[in-house]
Amino acid sequence: MSDPHANTHDAHADHDHAAHGTRGSYIKGFFLSVILTAIPFWIVMTDAFKDPSTAALVVMVFAVAQIVVHMIYFLHMSGKSEGGWTMMALIFTIILVVITLSGSIWVMYHMNTNMMPMQAAADM
Repeated sequence: MSDPHANTHDAHADHDHAAHGTRGSYIKGFFLSVILTAIPFWIVMTDAFKDPSTAALVVMVFAVAQIVVHMIYFLHMSGKSEGGWTMMALIFTIILVVITLSGSIWVMYHMNTNMMPMQAAADM
């Protein structure tokens, strides 16, 4: 009698070549994530930077670093995984997000500068 799970096991065998993390890499990724969360939290709570825009910029830099840590240590993304296609998909996604966000900010800025001031509208 044949094993009913034989075909299922064979289907999963194709995915065994994917990169898997070790316990050490997961622990390293976890500690990096904790550090990259704790430092911006400390910056905001202690008001380490007197200028709020500087603090916001530093927090955003830490956020980008944390995204990179998550992609490397937890999502196992690299130029070698799946023949580089995951990295190409990531680059394409980043390009689309940058175009969408920068276009939205550009439109909102120009709408704000070209709108009639509220006082002028009330005088009409």
